[in-house]
Amino acid sequence: MAWSTRQLAALVGTTVKSVRHYHDVGLLEEPARAANGYKRYGTPHLVRLLQITRLRDLGMSLAEIAKAGESDESYLDAVRELDAQLADSIARQQAVRTELAGLLAHPAGPDVPAGFEPIADSLTEADRAMITISGVLLDEQGMRDLRRIATDHQEADEEFNTLAADADEDAVRAAAAKLAPVLRTIHERYPGTRTSPVAADGREQEAKQALNQAVTDLYNPAQLEALRQAYHFAHLGAEHGSCD
Repeated sequence: MAWSTRQLAALVGTTVKSVRHYHDVGLLEEPARAANGYKRYGTPHLVRLLQITRLRDLGMSLAEIAKAGESDESYLDAVRELDAQLADSIARQQAVRTELAGLLAHPAGPDVPAGFEPIADSLTEADRAMITISGVLLDEQGMRDLRRIATDHQEADEEFNTLAADADEDAVRAAAAKLAPVLRTIHERYPGTRTSPVAADGREQEAKQALNQAVTDLYNPAQLEALRQAYHFAHLGAEHGSCD
């Protein structure tokens, strides 16, 4: 029995356009033509078209299908490659679902990075921005450390967060003195915080510049001075056993 292009396409569940395209790219051999000039497809064409359709449904590109048809080993290689691609895709989707689960468990705005949802209410707008930028620039270990720091030392930031831009020297120094022992503890517990940030892709200098710029843009002059003094006191405390 022989089929026309339309009959073959309908039998397989594809389109005439697809059949013609498979001819054009060399995936499906052209059939012989009847006396009236119409193509007449036989069983080998039906089997091949079913194979192509199956592999397309599995997610293979036409180029991969062509390569797979070269030999049994080529076919297995193509299947293995497709399986690896699907595994990566599933892993990425699962990671997205994990992040979505966190968002659903602790509803927060889009400016709260993944993993920080439980403490979102205690973060200022500037804190959220800094953490978001850090998520792009820091490696996984850096972000894990940042999450622990933000969770363990929320109460120490209250006086700093409320420091007005025009705060006097005494208020700035008081905020710095309160932050200093916290910073010293953080530096002791997380040595990486003493040095330049570690960028996720090795761009250490760019990471340092971006974070420094963000600090300047997000905090007011009094807060910046309090941070400077706090780091100074923390280092003095590390060297002399006290931050007073």
